[in-house]
Amino acid sequence: MGRSKSKGGQGTPATVALTQAKADFTLHPYEHDTGAQAYGEEAADALGVPYERIFKTLVAEVDDGLAVAVVPVSGKLDLKAFAAALGGKRAAMAESGKVERVTGYVVGGISPLGQRRRLPTVIDSSALAFETVYFSAGRRGLQIETAPSVLVELTGGVTAAIAKAA
Repeated sequence: MGRSKSKGGQGTPATVALTQAKADFTLHPYEHDTGAQAYGEEAADALGVPYERIFKTLVAEVDDGLAVAVVPVSGKLDLKAFAAALGGKRAAMAESGKVERVTGYVVGGISPLGQRRRLPTVIDSSALAFETVYFSAGRRGLQIETAPSVLVELTGGVTAAIAKAA
């Protein structure tokens, strides 16, 4: 996996962030089905990658602020564990319109990198078991593959057990 350069109109704020950080990453485009509802599972199936290695980016309200959760598509976000990881009392999923305004991305293409405003981020600790993980590059039909340490560093995030079985 060498350093990737954005080409062919694939540049997104997420890929720009990785390129500026001189991080190693690989872009994996795939044909997005506009009827798909489970975007992470669609990406995993299209790319032939186990669900445990593809991570979805979720945004939740923790106490009075927004925060980002990055969990494998094979699981669900444990809101209680997520709030605790951020020192909060409770968390609830944020409304999609608000998420799109704050992140600058559309639902199904939200990347944990390159958001309009850097939000507190928690990455499920299961990511650390893999040499590389996949997550949205900032649009539907495009995934980034990089080391979990790169994701943690560039989001300024922490890792914690925040996923539960689906």
